[in-house]
Amino acid sequence: MSNIGLIIEERSRDIGDFLVGRLIPFRKKRMIGPFIFIDHMGPTTLGPDTYMDVDQHPHIGLSTLTFMLEGELMHADSLGTEQRIRPGSVNWMVAGSGVSHTERTPNNLRNGSRFKAHGYQIWVALPKDLEDIAPEFHHIPETDLPQWNDGSTSFTLVAGEGYGRKSPVPVHSPLFMIEIKTTDTYQLNTIGQLKGEIGICIVSGSIEACGETVTEGHIVVSKVEDTCTTVIHEHTHLLLFGGEAFPEERHIYWNFVSHDKEKITRAKEAWKNKTFPMMDTDDSYVPLPGL
Repeated sequence: MSNIGLIIEERSRDIGDFLVGRLIPFRKKRMIGPFIFIDHMGPTTLGPDTYMDVDQHPHIGLSTLTFMLEGELMHADSLGTEQRIRPGSVNWMVAGSGVSHTERTPNNLRNGSRFKAHGYQIWVALPKDLEDIAPEFHHIPETDLPQWNDGSTSFTLVAGEGYGRKSPVPVHSPLFMIEIKTTDTYQLNTIGQLKGEIGICIVSGSIEACGETVTEGHIVVSKVEDTCTTVIHEHTHLLLFGGEAFPEERHIYWNFVSHDKEKITRAKEAWKNKTFPMMDTDDSYVPLPGL
């Protein structure tokens, strides 16, 4: 009997000069563990006239996880952070009570050359009692992340805990995100290795789960904590993610996440009136949708 709860297909949307694919939230599955939002950026070619420029915008009630596979981004925020993110490293921004930020192609790459950009922008909802914590920013280089091999298959623990290892990314609830790359066919075993809901994001290649073949651009969501036998085909790249679900529903409006709709209403008003925490180094402003 299949225990695949859902196969979610990537849905494309345009954010100006950059095409992204929305994976979650999905109308039949709003969250996978504490993961509430996953955008797939690219892969696309940028330059010389097209670059990544996401102007100043706000967040509350969540942490953002930026994970680049190709290309680079410059992150800046209302905390005063300026951090370049390179492939394999992790930018982890805790929005908590409120933070604003931008994400742009670094200035030194705006030199007329062309380059690939490919990555994931992920939101992880904060637990109810931590939604209003003070904002923080953490950058973890690729070399600090746990990495190991099982035969010819490589694993990187991007965030959380799994397979007896722990990532240095300072998460706030039980979760996991693991990058897996194969060169040969590999049978994935998650029994006793991961806790909570499980999602398998197929970056490239394909897998076979519960007798079904699933290709890139999809997420497979398991109905149970331990998935059925999953065969990862050769030359496949996956992101395995999930964790323990929260007992309360999460509401999402634009870039705001909370268990309490009133908090979202207050954040909307603060952003509209520009009383929200703002950046000193950037005067760009993304208006509240609908205004």
